[in-house]
Amino acid sequence: MSTTAATAPAADAGFVGNDRLLFGMILGVVTFWLFAQTTLNIAPDMQRDLGIAAGTMNNAVAMAALFSGIFIVVMGGLADRLGRMRILRTGFVLGIAGSLLVGLAPSGALAAPMLLLGRAVQGLSAACIMPASLALVKAYWDGAGRQRAVSLWSIGSWGGSGLAALFGGYMAQSLGWRWIFFISVAVSLLGLWLVRGTPESKAAAVQGYRFDLPGVIAFMVAMVALQVLVTQGSTLGWGSPLAIGLAIAFVVAAVAFFRIEAGNAHGFVDFRLFRNRVYTGATLSNFLVNATVGMQLVSLQLVQVGGGMSAQQAGLLTLGYAIAIIAFIRVGEKLLQRFGPRKPMVWGCAITGVAIACLMPTNIMLDAYRVVAVAGYTLFGLGLAFYATPSTDAALSSLPMDQSGAGAGIYKMASSLGAALGVAVSGAIFTALGAAGEGIRWLEGVITFQGRVDNLAVREAAMVALGFNLLMVAVAIASILLTIPAGKRGK
Repeated sequence: MSTTAATAPAADAGFVGNDRLLFGMILGVVTFWLFAQTTLNIAPDMQRDLGIAAGTMNNAVAMAALFSGIFIVVMGGLADRLGRMRILRTGFVLGIAGSLLVGLAPSGALAAPMLLLGRAVQGLSAACIMPASLALVKAYWDGAGRQRAVSLWSIGSWGGSGLAALFGGYMAQSLGWRWIFFISVAVSLLGLWLVRGTPESKAAAVQGYRFDLPGVIAFMVAMVALQVLVTQGSTLGWGSPLAIGLAIAFVVAAVAFFRIEAGNAHGFVDFRLFRNRVYTGATLSNFLVNATVGMQLVSLQLVQVGGGMSAQQAGLLTLGYAIAIIAFIRVGEKLLQRFGPRKPMVWGCAITGVAIACLMPTNIMLDAYRVVAVAGYTLFGLGLAFYATPSTDAALSSLPMDQSGAGAGIYKMASSLGAALGVAVSGAIFTALGAAGEGIRWLEGVITFQGRVDNLAVREAAMVALGFNLLMVAVAIASILLTIPAGKRGK
């Protein structure tokens, strides 16, 4: 077992967080949630331009969130030990490199390797920026000031994701999708400039610390095997030797990971944090709520593939999402201060569920669907606005200071892995049921589908995939009710 040295955490005790630092960190956050996440909408345009297969493009869409989820806890732990500002700056540099790889990817043989590598590096960038910036919020802000900082930080993440489809569609239509990633480089450079001069912050020195390489490798193998199995299972054949091998690899690696981490003083995932029910509930519900991002992929591809809309037209349907989340995210902060975290988290999830239900009637005509989609996306933004700050504050406030980076990393790992697996599973359901042109015939005996019949399979597949997202919301509400206490928290 390791022992902690007597030295205090390395941070400037007289430094108080300011808006310059905060907005610099927010710019780092939006390079992932706004710029990198535009692939949820512009994937069809990128696929056509680069000349790659649909399965490869789906993998590229999910790759950034997957790599963020795999490494975010590692980088959070390293931020505690090596310095949160150091890891934050590393994230900006990786973001620049990843965006250039994606933006410069040529069509042809190099398209898939450069795209996948660039998306992986973008994920590593997010893995550095998110836990390090959240740990800096905990270190340099307190009380109502911290709640304000969390709200504004959440606008960067949740608000950025709300604007991603609209921004991506506009850019793809007007300048071309590559400019999204070139502008992301400029935003990263501005963020680096804004955070300069901030004093370093790190946890107390730990004697005998060893990097948990076996745990990281086991976790990576498990997540990559699961991702490939989910996205490529229908193509490979669920009963094929390769699919069975991937399933076995996932189970073996997952078991190895839990055995390595259990009782490991240097494990990159500290399971002791989950003894805190509030932290556990906030993290689990965060995973499930982020999994509903798959509904964006499904609904936006539905109106493009099944309805013939352009990426820009599809993106316009999400305008209410962006407006609602930005306008109401500080309302979530006020609800937190008045009611505590539980009620606004449940209310937010319930509104999110209603939003997804609005998108499920794919049996109606396109003009009517546009109307319900606008309403659904607006409610989706409102629900996430209510949920975001209470959930993040509940998780951060329950963490000890010396584990704030690692704990924030686990919390944001839940965001990234939830988004990655949500996109992967939703996309797999939508692609597998819709690609063959058969759809789900029994639905036609229960529900009357209006209008065209040549796109029935796509519409039926979308309805089922959206139903999966609704299920995730129901489980999230149950997890909150079981773990988050009612009423305000003690300070």
